[in-house]
Amino acid sequence: MSNKIISKNKKAGFHYELFEKFVTGIILTGSEIKSIRQGKINFVDSYCIFINNELFIRSLHIAEYTHGGYANHVPVHDRKLLLKRSELNRIQRKVKEKGFTIIPISCFITEKGLAKLEIAISRGKKLYDKRETIKKKDRKRETDRAEKN
Repeated sequence: MSNKIISKNKKAGFHYELFEKFVTGIILTGSEIKSIRQGKINFVDSYCIFINNELFIRSLHIAEYTHGGYANHVPVHDRKLLLKRSELNRIQRKVKEKGFTIIPISCFITEKGLAKLEIAISRGKKLYDKRETIKKKDRKRETDRAEKN
């Protein structure tokens, strides 16, 4: 069996230049994990920050669970990410450099049923870099069409 991808941050590769990727655990409540399994997670404008040498994800929207009742969770709040101390130190050193940020790339469920996030150290692309990315995609699409015909 393999990991089941729940959601991807499709715009991450377009807006950011990705350097180093990490897989992290995330602390969730019961209704949050149920909602994630239904695919109700949104990465728009989410990013990771360090608070007291711990990594948190901010602005991650996990919709309320449909059968949650009174014990439902708040859709948007800071959630702690679980990494080894050595990884946290390496990420923190890299982010202190000018222009680097940490963004979520995807969310998946492991074979054991645990929710994991894939995050990346990244730097925002300039407008000319984005244009180049669009040109590459167009060229690839044209070559794929030519090979099919």
